[in-house]
Amino acid sequence: ITVSLGKMVTTRSARKAPRPTTEELPPTTRKSRAKKTASTKTEAAKKLEVSPPAVERKLLSSPSPARPTSTSTSSTGSAKKEIKAKSNGEVKKSASAAKRLKEEGFEYEFGGPIGALATTILLPIVTLLLTACASAGRVEPFFSSFVLGGSANADEPFLSRLLSNPVLFPGCQKDGFKTLLQCTACVLGWFLFQVVLERLLPCEIVEGAPLKGSKSGERLKYRINGHLAFWVTILVVFVGWPSWTEITLPGGSAARTIQFGRAPLGLLYDYHAELALSTVLLCVVLSTYLYMRSRDPNLLRADGGNSGSTVYDFFMGRELNPRWGSFDWKEFCELRPGLIGWALLNMAMVVKQQEKLGYVTGSMMLINAFQGLYVWDALYQERAILTTMDITTDGFGFMLVFGDLAWVPFTYSLQARYLVDHDPHLSAWALAAVLATNALGYCIFRGANGQKDAFRRNPDAPQVKHLKYLQTKRGTRLLTSGWWGAARKINYTGDWIMGLSWCMLCGFDSIVPYYYAIYFAILLVHRSIRDDGMCKAKYGEDWDEYKRLVPYRFVPGLF
Repeated sequence: ITVSLGKMVTTRSARKAPRPTTEELPPTTRKSRAKKTASTKTEAAKKLEVSPPAVERKLLSSPSPARPTSTSTSSTGSAKKEIKAKSNGEVKKSASAAKRLKEEGFEYEFGGPIGALATTILLPIVTLLLTACASAGRVEPFFSSFVLGGSANADEPFLSRLLSNPVLFPGCQKDGFKTLLQCTACVLGWFLFQVVLERLLPCEIVEGAPLKGSKSGERLKYRINGHLAFWVTILVVFVGWPSWTEITLPGGSAARTIQFGRAPLGLLYDYHAELALSTVLLCVVLSTYLYMRSRDPNLLRADGGNSGSTVYDFFMGRELNPRWGSFDWKEFCELRPGLIGWALLNMAMVVKQQEKLGYVTGSMMLINAFQGLYVWDALYQERAILTTMDITTDGFGFMLVFGDLAWVPFTYSLQARYLVDHDPHLSAWALAAVLATNALGYCIFRGANGQKDAFRRNPDAPQVKHLKYLQTKRGTRLLTSGWWGAARKINYTGDWIMGLSWCMLCGFDSIVPYYYAIYFAILLVHRSIRDDGMCKAKYGEDWDEYKRLVPYRFVPGLF
């Protein structure tokens, strides 16, 4: 996300050369080290008896991915006990952890605290500006307008001047604060509706990857029913939306009755920017709550969000798996409100274009088909996210909260929003070329991810047993043939090609719809660099050998 703003500066602290293990030392040196270690432990124990410091967690440790497995129970008691026991044990080890932190330094990402602060401030601004640009159909000088608002009275509060801006918030011109409150209530209602579906719909209980630092391999359990929630949402929105209607009874008297039909989706177009602002404000509130609750030393913290810098940890997220009972905040927000909301916004743009033009264009139909397939695929493969970096490694802070709930639905739907008022009316041949481009990207993306998941589940399965791999010292296998022998991040390549096809549906009259292809390319390059560093720390020399066997990152023979 930071990279998309051109603000990403990665700072790396120098690493010390690893000390030789005890087995590699001569006998006399081993005895000397043993005495020194015993003396150090004794001194540390005395210090702990006087004043036990706060919990510090070991840095740069990430759990190895493991395939999720089904189970018939949703109890998380044993996992919580493991976390609590681990936390209590780390209180006793915190003195040595603090010393190690000081000696080794903390490895910042995204430009450190300054970059995190800049990103936290700029991301909401960029989101709102993109919605305005999509409405105008071109890049406009909205920055001065954003600061000054639509009112000439500089003595008015900033939020009042902001809401009075007819370019940024056209729906707030009559009663800005009332409209904002109504939009906020709608966003909250949408979020709670998805929570109800997650809690009540039938589900499969699936275990995630082993918890960080868990010696016994404890895993959290997740309710997997996102795919069903998606279809129930579509059903409610299009045929199950309740409304009160006046009817005339046979005797001539009037009565009110409830009827069901399609939701007023056109309102999502009318108040697109206002809904985005409401979501941004709620993201700030949720991120603040998550940061405050992470002060509890008994909670399992993410390595990357435990720097000691308030700004940086607020952005990255300190707690690894924030939960209310069995409700997992991070896993829920990763796919439900934002991703399904993205698809819903796209459908609203279809309804609005038909209202304005009297028909739906080919570009609008394809953008909904392409992105709808993308959303459906993610929800259908919901269990696959349980072994991703977002779930196993990153904390749940502003970076993920904003990305999941605001950035994805309101910027990924930008092409559909643009097409409502600025459709290029592409020819049939142009639409066919875009369709072929998207199909190519999807085949690469789904083929690569499907092959990886199949190999992870059962390396001896008929469809993957022919694949070559590198056996690592950790006991895991790295694929060196098939899709993953072509390039190390071949799935990213397919993902980007699909994104490019979305932009191509908007023609070439404006750069605004192409923000996604530009932003996503930079994001994927940055993420691949981040992954490469983590894998190097994880696999050591085996990773160097893997890169020798698979030298290309994205495009075989080129990059």
